[in-house]
Amino acid sequence: MKKLGFMIVGFMSCFLVNGQKYTTDKSTVKFFSHAALEDITAVNDESSSIFTATNGEVVYAIPIKEFQFDKPSMAEEFNGKYLESDQFPKATFQGKVSGYQPAAVGAQKVTVAGKLTIHGVTQEVQIPGTAENVNGVLTMKSVFIVKLEDYKIEVPKSLSQKIAEQVEVTIEFIYKLL
Repeated sequence: MKKLGFMIVGFMSCFLVNGQKYTTDKSTVKFFSHAALEDITAVNDESSSIFTATNGEVVYAIPIKEFQFDKPSMAEEFNGKYLESDQFPKATFQGKVSGYQPAAVGAQKVTVAGKLTIHGVTQEVQIPGTAENVNGVLTMKSVFIVKLEDYKIEVPKSLSQKIAEQVEVTIEFIYKLL
């Protein structure tokens, strides 16, 4: 009888641990650059992420070539000259979410801290955001600034009126339980 009890507890523990792991069901990563002569917006709906609620660990992978622009020429310049996406095909983040309470109702303020890699350069970052879990569907959102020089993305001075020195990044990841 004792053996059966241990087996049941072990079996349930597996479900509890696995029940706290989420993967992206839908994602949107958008960046916005406001410069004197031109605003540039690009959207990527092909990013992926895994979040483990039990320990707060999170990873993101954002394929650079999947950003969609209004003008094809912008995509060519973005991928070729600035982000060099053949050499650096994805941006990644690996870190921890703090402030998330799985049992909480409503939106929660969270902070994500870890290593953001863009253009082959890794920086330690702390990014504020929100998390909301409704019926097993977890949504995480954030808006933050990325300075191009921090990631060795060079913009020629002749284009400084068209391309901002920093971009606003908006993310929304909708997760489902694994």
